[in-house]
Amino acid sequence: MDEYDLIVIGTGGAAMAAGIEARSRGKSVLLVEHGPLGGTCLNIGCVPSKNLLSAAGQRHRATANPFQGVVTTSGPVAMDVLLRQKHALVDHLRETKYADVAEAHGFPIVYGHAEFVDDQTLQVDGRELRAPAYVVATGATPHIPDLLGMADVDYLTSTTAMEQLDLPVSLVVIGGGYVGLEQAQLWAHLGVKVTLVGRFAPHAEPEVAAVLRAVFDDEGITVLEEHASEVAGTAEGVVVTTRSGVRVRGQRLLVATGRFAESRNLGLGLAGVQTDARGFIVVDDNQRTTNPRVFAAGDVSGAAQYVYVAAQTGHVAAAGALGEPSTVDYRGLPGVTFTTPQIASAGLTEERALELGHACECRVLSAQDIPRALVNQDTRGALKLVIDARSRKVLGVHAALDGAGDMMLAATYAIKFGLTVDDLADTWAPYLTMSEALRITAGLFRSTMPTSCCA
Repeated sequence: MDEYDLIVIGTGGAAMAAGIEARSRGKSVLLVEHGPLGGTCLNIGCVPSKNLLSAAGQRHRATANPFQGVVTTSGPVAMDVLLRQKHALVDHLRETKYADVAEAHGFPIVYGHAEFVDDQTLQVDGRELRAPAYVVATGATPHIPDLLGMADVDYLTSTTAMEQLDLPVSLVVIGGGYVGLEQAQLWAHLGVKVTLVGRFAPHAEPEVAAVLRAVFDDEGITVLEEHASEVAGTAEGVVVTTRSGVRVRGQRLLVATGRFAESRNLGLGLAGVQTDARGFIVVDDNQRTTNPRVFAAGDVSGAAQYVYVAAQTGHVAAAGALGEPSTVDYRGLPGVTFTTPQIASAGLTEERALELGHACECRVLSAQDIPRALVNQDTRGALKLVIDARSRKVLGVHAALDGAGDMMLAATYAIKFGLTVDDLADTWAPYLTMSEALRITAGLFRSTMPTSCCA
């Protein structure tokens, strides 16, 4: 029987972080993978989707150029070429950011299906492996809702949609969360007629969601904010019926209704590891499961589904597994949806701040008052600041702007280190950058009177 100080199931962001953490402590560690090296983010999530979104955005900018006197055009989309470029990027990152990193840190990766056979032993394709501690980091998988007719329809998920060689004429997207929003705009920007069914940007501040909702309308993306209740195949494709009886049609159907944990067939019951109704592994603040030998990290542990959160939970899980418990500091956690404009946030929403007992104040700045947006000839956007009215500390920053995601690092620093809105208002901000909007919005807490460009 092979023995290690730590065995990690998975090779995504959480698993790699766990492996690096263990090796930094001089411990032996083995990673086990049953699929392609790199996990969700690299293979089917962040990297390929943002690559294709960037390509689609390039095409859209050519068709929606706001500058008079500059002629831009767009031709047909060669999906085969686009996909080859995407695959080449993924292959490159798999080698340089995963295989080479594992080799540099000195931990092996074995390929095969991992399954616990008891509370302290793991089996990989018949080979028994044992360690004093384990980290499960197997990620999540697209959730397919139990709608009438779904089993009889050839639907797409974000994974399969990003492999299609032939663009459909029309597409119905079920789901208005960040994956649904990104996928809807991605295919619309490549020339597909898109209809989105579902609650639109349900976790975004209303002022932010309204901006993107208007953009979708301008771009011809139909949004039906209702719950789908039934799907059915037709000679032309698919028809989706909502609870109110409205029917929408498309050549293809894309399902983007969230993700459930990839925790099946791991023998978690035999290991005494508890999961919830959606398969997510129940963990404490140290990422420890109901089996004190087993820790879980990343999406499978129910953590926020961002690769940087997965990585941090991986470090914490490995540290705890090796006898030094710690926790993840979620203060100012940022999130970005890579639509155009991006919608991004850090910290608390206004609603959440009130729930937590803050006497909060908010200010919203329209992109029409942001110099960078004016020179870009695109004033579709808004920035919202949420502060504690007593301490004037920044609690949350929310934006729908070009490059909103790039503003969230400064927002996270402000929240994590307790900056006040006055600190933001009195700090240098370079003119004609989008991040200047943070300073301008902070100034609205002092006065709503108009100011000169840099006054």
